[in-house]
Amino acid sequence: MSLYRDTGVVLRVQKLGEADRIITLITQKHGKVRAVAKGVRRTTSRLGARVEPFAHVDVQFYTGRTLDVITQVQTIDAFGAGIVGDYQRYTAACAVLETADRMSAEEGEPVLRLYLLVAGALRALADGERDASLVLDAFLLRAMAFAGWSPAITECARCGDPGPHRAFSVHAGGSVCPRCKPPGSASPPIEVLRLLDALANGRWDSADASGESTRREASGLVAALLQWHLERQLRSLPLVERRPFQP
Repeated sequence: MSLYRDTGVVLRVQKLGEADRIITLITQKHGKVRAVAKGVRRTTSRLGARVEPFAHVDVQFYTGRTLDVITQVQTIDAFGAGIVGDYQRYTAACAVLETADRMSAEEGEPVLRLYLLVAGALRALADGERDASLVLDAFLLRAMAFAGWSPAITECARCGDPGPHRAFSVHAGGSVCPRCKPPGSASPPIEVLRLLDALANGRWDSADASGESTRREASGLVAALLQWHLERQLRSLPLVERRPFQP
């Protein structure tokens, strides 16, 4: 029997048979792992509560012929406790997990940076000290950068001419100068581009000072960019609640 151990975040769970579940995790060393947790749907199981979505765990697996099997689980961070009681934080966290699941398509391929982004986003959402919409958009921008889809914000996406530029094209990859502007480009206010740049680069003082309308428009551009690159709509993203932040 081949055993290995890793830390990971539970992305989703699926029923298997009468008492088991398939647990999908994004892990520190092994990328995405799908493994069977046997007997976790029984009321006597000691593992069930530790392998729910949002859980940050230390897991021991043994290698199976089709799916690996979880043998031990220790909780590192119970992020769900600070997330599930607030609808805005919950929907934002669901979008984080679904994005990570889509971006780590190949099982067993290390994605350390994405794992760290997921854990960091869930920690920030569980803490509740920042606007959940800002946390989500910062995660999505950085996840796109991880995938090689980082949008142009401070320069033209086509010719590289320094900006800021007033036109923004999802298809072109971000901001575009007047010469490169394709038909149908959006014209977001300069404050929206400043917010996107602040979120992408972790300048939270600037991001926290942004207005509600600026945040909503920035969120729309981030969602459009992500779904353009994924070539499909995330099921969780339209459910994310956007409301004024109350610390």
